Amino acid sequence: MKRILRYLFLVPLILHLATFAQEKEKTKIQYSGKLWQFNKDIYKDGPRILGEVVMNHDSAFLYCDSAYVNEAENKMIAYGNVHVKLSDTLNLYSDSLKYDGNTKIAHANSNVRLIDNQTILTTDTMVYDRNTKIAQYDYWGKIVNDKNILVSRHGYYYTGKKEFFFKEKVLVINPEYNMYSDTLMYNTMTATAFFFGPSHIISKDKVDSIYCENGWYNTRLDVARFRNRAKIYHETTFLTGDSIYYERKTGFGQVFRKAQLIDTRQNILLLGNYGEIRQKKGFAYMVDSAQAIMVDKKDSLFLHSDTIHATFDTSQHIRKIFCFHKAKFFRHDMQGMCDSLTWFSHDSTMTMYHDPILWSDQNQLSADSISLLMRNGEPDSLKMFGSSFIIAKDDSNSFNQVKGRNVLAKFYNGELYKVNVFGNSQTIYYVREEDKSLIGINVAVASDMLIFIDKKQFKSITYIQKPDHHLIPEKELPANERKLKNFKWEEKRRPLKKSDIFIW
Repeated sequence: MKRILRYLFLVPLILHLATFAQEKEKTKIQYSGKLWQFNKDIYKDGPRILGEVVMNHDSAFLYCDSAYVNEAENKMIAYGNVHVKLSDTLNLYSDSLKYDGNTKIAHANSNVRLIDNQTILTTDTMVYDRNTKIAQYDYWGKIVNDKNILVSRHGYYYTGKKEFFFKEKVLVINPEYNMYSDTLMYNTMTATAFFFGPSHIISKDKVDSIYCENGWYNTRLDVARFRNRAKIYHETTFLTGDSIYYERKTGFGQVFRKAQLIDTRQNILLLGNYGEIRQKKGFAYMVDSAQAIMVDKKDSLFLHSDTIHATFDTSQHIRKIFCFHKAKFFRHDMQGMCDSLTWFSHDSTMTMYHDPILWSDQNQLSADSISLLMRNGEPDSLKMFGSSFIIAKDDSNSFNQVKGRNVLAKFYNGELYKVNVFGNSQTIYYVREEDKSLIGINVAVASDMLIFIDKKQFKSITYIQKPDHHLIPEKELPANERKLKNFKWEEKRRPLKKSDIFIW
């Protein structure tokens, strides 16, 4: 019974509180320096208040020179030096303002300024909803925050979250760069811009530029993440990928998926599914299907290894390329593979290390290391160091062979035409008539040799110092003596097209 009585006592109190909560709080006049005037010809719904008018509504205070008040509908219009103190940090200024106390929506007109701590929004007309704490303008607005000035055709300011949302012809002006975007959100607390459409960032000196269609940029820290067709341009260097993390001050960047670093001056591309660039330290690298492409009108070179590392000169152009582990490359006129290699841009020299193999036409070349010099986009000369071996297929079952300590070879029009062999030179050479019929097999040993090649065939061999050579009929030379020691034919590993560089 006590519980029932307690319940019956509480019901009227609850109903009274609910009714009170539903009543709209009226706009109250706090102070006016002059008497009220009432003129229905000017404003039929209420009196005019003149002087230093002060009003308040639901914790917000309004100051103006004059105002019209409609107490019945809980509405008012303010004129002259209008100032609305919305909170301790948020203030609205304008020449005139309409306010509806029922909806708590204010329409500000002419010389509108919304000031929130260190942020100033300036526009011609604005609608501010005190329920949602959102300010909206539909015809050009300017925001000043930190060191940034933001301009857009349409915009919203979420005062509770300290975030601006801009739409159509958005411009961000920074002392070091300008941002252009279709759709952008800006957080005034962190000074971070968020991109939701095609966006450009261009440095004031126009040396650097960035493009993306999604991402963010912290203008205070100069740290960013760009997505969707992200691109960074620096003079003649171009960086792109599905996603880019970038620190502008340090020049550090990370590229994720479909990463590309392009030196447009030298026509060099570095590709991979993950890459890093450190501009201040002057290097970058690619991994995960890493690839370097030296583009040439005559014949481009496609190179793959587990890791491709590049260093830059002071102009941010690629100076050296280092390839580590399982390096393999393809050109139509030349192919090769090794454990690691280096490439130098100043003389286009490629050096192959650890079990290198180089294929040129019908020739297979191998040594402890091989250095290839390119000139005008074509092979110019070749140096082989330690355990040098040249093999050329004569027919399906026989091979011409040259072996020595070191080799210096020269190319003409992209084809091997002269070979100097130094130290412990050996050859096995199939001598043929012009009709290709076999004369015999030349087996020779000398200190050094000079070999000329014509039409991809051995034309002549000159033996230098202590030569010992014999022309042996084919039937008299056993099969096990027709190959020099350490002979190894690697034709199956030769890349025949550019996609083969990924097959080890």
